[in-house]
Amino acid sequence: MLIPAILGRKLGMTQVFDGNRRLGVTVVQAGPCVVTQVKTPETDGYSAVQLGFEDKPERLCLKPEIGHDKKANTPVKRFHREMRYPQGQAADLKLGEEVKVGAFEGVAVVDVTGTSKGKGFQGVVKRWGFLGMPSSHGCSKRHRAPGAIGRMGSISKGVAKGKRMAARMGTENVTVRCDLFKIDAEKNLLLLRGPVPGPNGGIIFVRRSKVNDVTVARRAKAAEAAAKAAESAKKKSVVPVKK
Repeated sequence: MLIPAILGRKLGMTQVFDGNRRLGVTVVQAGPCVVTQVKTPETDGYSAVQLGFEDKPERLCLKPEIGHDKKANTPVKRFHREMRYPQGQAADLKLGEEVKVGAFEGVAVVDVTGTSKGKGFQGVVKRWGFLGMPSSHGCSKRHRAPGAIGRMGSISKGVAKGKRMAARMGTENVTVRCDLFKIDAEKNLLLLRGPVPGPNGGIIFVRRSKVNDVTVARRAKAAEAAAKAAESAKKKSVVPVKK
């Protein structure tokens, strides 16, 4: 698979040990996914594949949904996500082919896309990090107020577009970068290190990060330098014995 990508469901967090270190990781039930559609430049103007995840009871499906996934010879899927290829690159997956976590072998960094947790209607202090008014003398009932929002001294009157104000917070489509700690091919699990968006049970899309190759090379170089430094320190610590 040229660009490893997969749909999954966030299960929650747990702890793992890496040598003497105890690390917190997020467990993701990733796949298996099925290729439900292959797009080509001749038919659609660009190259892409559509992945389907998690079976859906047929009694809950519409006829277009049943017909769409029937072309891939697979049960109707509950979630679909399109993965687009760079211009000029043809899709390397076939209709009905299965995608599993084994495609991420050798990947160190992934981009995780999901819907962030909803936090309801929030004020400017929590939503935008406003400092607020001082809690000392002279302030009454205005500690977390946004302050003035107009612009009377300007040629343009009224409230400026994009003004940071109180509003609903969260429930946005966000992408974060995480480290891929471990792959469990038998159970179709990914262990990720980083702020995976969304609540437990939420659907996320995981794909190899664009900076994966650079990050792998940088970490290998740092490990090599650390090994040389440790070897040099070990040689210096050896005291010659006088005869």
